[in-house]
Amino acid sequence: MKLHVLEREQLVRAPAERVFAFFADARNLEALTPAWLRFEILTPLPIAMGKGARIDYRLRIAGIPVRWRTCITSFEPGRGFVDEQVRGPYALWEHTHRFEATDRGVLVADRVRYALPFGPLGTLAHGVWAHSALARIFDFRRARVRELLEGINEP
Repeated sequence: MKLHVLEREQLVRAPAERVFAFFADARNLEALTPAWLRFEILTPLPIAMGKGARIDYRLRIAGIPVRWRTCITSFEPGRGFVDEQVRGPYALWEHTHRFEATDRGVLVADRVRYALPFGPLGTLAHGVWAHSALARIFDFRRARVRELLEGINEP
């Protein structure tokens, strides 16, 4: 299994408490996900976020319906949390969210460690599709965070 890492950072000019609360509220996942994924949370809302919380989703990857379950494996209020795939499309998915208050705003850092299933076919799919799809998802997310937390619409 070939391990891949995607890292993104952005400075959010909003109060630290508001930024963390936004990301720690599972209801906001749908707003941060592109419509083409048809992302839907299946777990009844609201979800009490904390270590051990499990969240079930439904989405479409390349038009194929997929169910996904993640578990919050680490939760530090105001500082960050980690969600890991329990069941879903990846052989490995570990998404670390970190928040650092600065004098200019909150540095929001995402680090995703992931691996695709299917051995060499997964490696091929990563090069052909998965890498660029994840980059597009996180680009969308960045723009939506600016819009929803800072009121800035990007072209």
